[in-house]
Amino acid sequence: RSCSFTGFSTVQSRKLAKSLSRSSVRSRMSLKPPKAYNSLQKGALIWDPKPQQVKKIFEALKKGLNEYLEAHQAELDYLSGRHKDTKRNSRLAFYYDLDKQIRSVERYIRKLEFHISKVREELYEAYCIQCRLRDGATNMKQAFSLSPATKASRESLVELYKNVQECTEDMCFIEGALEVHLGEFHVKMKGLVGFARLCPGDQYEVFVRLGRQKWRLKGKIETDDSQTWDEEEKIFIPNLHEKFEIKVTELRGLATILVGVVTCDSINFFTTKPQAIIVDITELGTIKLRLEVLW
Repeated sequence: RSCSFTGFSTVQSRKLAKSLSRSSVRSRMSLKPPKAYNSLQKGALIWDPKPQQVKKIFEALKKGLNEYLEAHQAELDYLSGRHKDTKRNSRLAFYYDLDKQIRSVERYIRKLEFHISKVREELYEAYCIQCRLRDGATNMKQAFSLSPATKASRESLVELYKNVQECTEDMCFIEGALEVHLGEFHVKMKGLVGFARLCPGDQYEVFVRLGRQKWRLKGKIETDDSQTWDEEEKIFIPNLHEKFEIKVTELRGLATILVGVVTCDSINFFTTKPQAIIVDITELGTIKLRLEVLW
């Protein structure tokens, strides 16, 4: 049993175990994260994986993917039933059109199943393994730091510190690879709600940020109480650690007045149906912002 602990294993066995563990993680990662996720790549200044947040995102992602899979499976069952009826009635043109639809849905279902397998059985399982290894190395490092200082304990502390760093790097690398599989959020502007607070001629600026992604749009209240905005939709790439930050300011000539700043978690957006969001911009809720998010 002692051979499984870094502090009591030989140098050769430590190097072998380390190389095997790291190569296994790298072999399961098919591609490195693209430049959009360079904050999680090798060489970043801050390594700070957040296992609890990753777990929440993974559960929401798994639920959303399963919803998509169930919806398309129900569509396939419906089309297959019509396919059989059409075959009996010998309407060849309609029959071939249904056949093409069925093949298309079947291909999409296979893609979804592969996506779910990639996220659950490869990325997340590898992440959990590295998380447990890091926790074990951290606990052993604390235990060795409390033991009498000897040459063997100092060598073990150095090796454990390296193991913690390597597990942390692997966790951050997997987080970056997982972000690639989170899809896209299509955010639509639905306008402000303020009742008496919104008057014809008022101009507002809405600033939405998710990590490094930004969306700045301006709107005006018309005389018939309708609203015009210079942009209506923006695509955001989901982020494991960042929340939506929404800032609304009122434009009065050359001056700007801050209306309010709020944050919104994106965990509830991983679903098949468009999510209508009504955010209280002011503390009393006198001005609200309406958005629609489609994953």
